[in-house]
This record gives sequence, C-alpha cells and structure tokens, in this order.
Amino acid sequence: MTQLDGGSRNALDRDDFAYVDKEGGEHLPIHDGAHVRSAISRWDQTHFTSAPAKEAARRKILGAAKNHGIEVSPEDRIVKASRR
Repeated sequence: MTQLDGGSRNALDRDDFAYVDKEGGEHLPIHDGAHVRSAISRWDQTHFTSAPAKEAARRKILGAAKNHGIEVSPEDRIVKASRR
C-alpha cells in the first residue's frame, strides 16, 4: 500500500474516507483497494464520537470493499459487529 503524503491525502474527497469527525478530521481512507483492506483491519481500533458514527463507517467500508471486489470474511470483526 502506498502511504498518503499530505498533498495526496488533501486531494481526496471527504467521501473517500469512511469517517469524518466533528472537527473535520478524516479517518480511514477507502479510495483504493489497499486502503480499504487497511480500513477493514483498523476500523475497530478507531475512536468514533458515537455508536451511529461507528456503524456508518462500518457500512461505508463494507460498501467500498464490495466496490473494489474485496471479499470480507464472515468471521471478520467488521462483519461480526452487525450481529451484536
């Protein structure tokens, strides 16, 4: 996965992030397959301001995974969270 430098990160749309906090901080980039995979693994390690924000990010990440042709295991934390 290529790391996002400041310029590349700033060039992304807000929609390219799974979560934008109340201060405008952008978290969990999902603009390409490698970053979607990273977001899947880091979703449960990210601080969210609320449970609805965490759920919205979870759904956005899974949608991005589908769009990028990434299969997510039913045993993955991000999938299992919907069954709680």
